[in-house]
Amino acid sequence: MSKPIQSIHAMVFCGIDVSAASLAVAVQQEDQRFEERVFDNSASGHKALIRWLHKLKARARVSLEATGVYSLDLALALDGADGIEVAVLNPKLIHRFAQTLRRSKTDSADAQVLAEYSARMPFARWCAPGRSGLELRAISRHIQGLKVEHMRANNRLHAAESSTSTPRCVVNDLKRSMASLKLRIARLRSEALKLVGRDEAMRKRFELLIGIPGIAEISAFELLGELTALSPEMSVRQWVAHSGLDPAHRESGTSVHKPSRISRAGNRHLRRALYMPALVAVRWDPHLKAFYETLLSRHKAKLQALIAVARKLLHAIYGIFKSQIPYDGSKLFPQMQIA
Repeated sequence: MSKPIQSIHAMVFCGIDVSAASLAVAVQQEDQRFEERVFDNSASGHKALIRWLHKLKARARVSLEATGVYSLDLALALDGADGIEVAVLNPKLIHRFAQTLRRSKTDSADAQVLAEYSARMPFARWCAPGRSGLELRAISRHIQGLKVEHMRANNRLHAAESSTSTPRCVVNDLKRSMASLKLRIARLRSEALKLVGRDEAMRKRFELLIGIPGIAEISAFELLGELTALSPEMSVRQWVAHSGLDPAHRESGTSVHKPSRISRAGNRHLRRALYMPALVAVRWDPHLKAFYETLLSRHKAKLQALIAVARKLLHAIYGIFKSQIPYDGSKLFPQMQIA
């Protein structure tokens, strides 16, 4: 009888390149060679992959890129399997790592890069989020997609009504499409509210969020959907890096000195969800308004100052989630004097 996976101290390093239909898998051997397989990206394919990894008679440390819905079910399956640790990585991080190793770009090469990342770099194990959090994130992202469709339809309607050559049936169809989109968005928001109400932890966080100036119900749904899926072990600096709001400096010697920009190497949905609350907060919250005006007085561009406010908001959300104490701007800016 084979020994349980948990009792074996050997470690193998695995990388998985995820696509819609298939999984390119590479496992690094002790002699640095790679053993490779291809599995279907389906429930049965995930089970076959796990069985193959278990046959290696060692703990498996697996790295894969975050590719939305295509990688989520795989990550959940691997996380729930014995003897397997999984890391879900930012694609930009892996791209930079790959530039030091490979010039070719194939599924097999990408899988090998991910396997080498598992072996060489500090491994941060992925923590599977709760089902309610995943459902809320899916709803909020779908709502955002419908809002984009509504905006595009509105732009087409404006163009259609501005032209005398557009038949009335086209204008009427665009109006019906917009009305249908508004109804679908309203129904989805109602479902999101019911989902939050059924989960005590999410309900408390939702109430804390709408207590922050600039964050109303819609923004709270979007932020909660993105933040609930994050590991509870993450620090506030990791939150900021995950959002892509961390500053990226470009300086070298005396010849290169470019203005700092945000890295954007993170969750674009979270960045977008923070932008409108920041825009509103600089009008209605005296502490964030004073912070914003101080940045402008230091000759920062308005967009730079707004991004800094969004970053401060993320710090504030992290603090109230950890303490379960409602937002207090004076704690966010203890040294700032408010007129």
